[in-house]
Amino acid sequence: MPGILQSQYSKCLGLFIAAVLVVILIGCSIVYGLTEISWGMAYEAFTQYNGSNEHIIVQQNRLPRALIAAAVGASLAVAGALLQGITRNPLADPSIFGINAGAGFAIVVAVSVFSTTSLTAFTWIAFAGAAFSAVVVYILGSAGRDGLTPIKLTLAGAAMAALFSSLTQGLLVLNERALEEVLFWLAGSVEGRKLEALITVLPYMLGGWTGALLLAPKMNALHLGDDVARGLGQKVWLVKGMAVLLVVLLAGGSVAVAGPILFVGLVIPHIARGLVGVDYRWLLPYCAFLGAMLLLAADIAARYVIMPGEVPVGVMTALIGTPFLIYLARKGIR
Repeated sequence: MPGILQSQYSKCLGLFIAAVLVVILIGCSIVYGLTEISWGMAYEAFTQYNGSNEHIIVQQNRLPRALIAAAVGASLAVAGALLQGITRNPLADPSIFGINAGAGFAIVVAVSVFSTTSLTAFTWIAFAGAAFSAVVVYILGSAGRDGLTPIKLTLAGAAMAALFSSLTQGLLVLNERALEEVLFWLAGSVEGRKLEALITVLPYMLGGWTGALLLAPKMNALHLGDDVARGLGQKVWLVKGMAVLLVVLLAGGSVAVAGPILFVGLVIPHIARGLVGVDYRWLLPYCAFLGAMLLLAADIAARYVIMPGEVPVGVMTALIGTPFLIYLARKGIR
């Protein structure tokens, strides 16, 4: 399926424009919000820091928030593209592995059973829960004579997501204190996150981005079908296993730092394919930049919906993604 941008020059130009827009949106995320901060004041916060309230907000709140939104958006979009590639399911999203549900369950257990309150601890616990869920899904999806198949992977992910969601709801019903502490996190949010939380998972995200780019040529062969990929000398099971590992790194790290944010991994790969086609060497970089743009824009908009309150960014992405999901489902039925 060819995209709108077909020449190498147009694709490079589009990628450059997307990168510039990401930088602009990061700047907008730093400037706009409940506290009025001018662009000049934001610049002075980094060049002539004086400890004022505005400068503190810029450095300790707005900048970490913007960087986390950009990193999480990029990671979820790339993870979604990989998942849709290995499952051949246009509705695939990182939540298909039960990653969100597994991470949420791990956090709720930590809060309700072990009384954990540290945000850094939340990061590691959520990452461990997400990774465990993805590994179990991969093992279940690989069982049997046929090995790893799209339908088995999808069903295993749905089953694990349902299991963890049910267990999470059961624990929250029994422990109202835990509900109050993790409710905002479970909705998906980058508000109040510290830069240390991003630094904790950034090595995993960087590894996931790099690995995805290196895997892109093999994903192109896999897109032609398992039999064709085998005919080209590929070990299909190994490629899919590597893709699953990258999804764990990207989606697990994202959930760990920002909670379960849905639909970014669903929407962005389709938009990127419309621009550059199915060549993963271009598709994955476009997904990264477009995902960062989407989450940054959604986070900025979330600050103005119920000001002076704030809507979790996960709610904003759900408002965008739900109509898109319905459109894809209706398109598939037709």
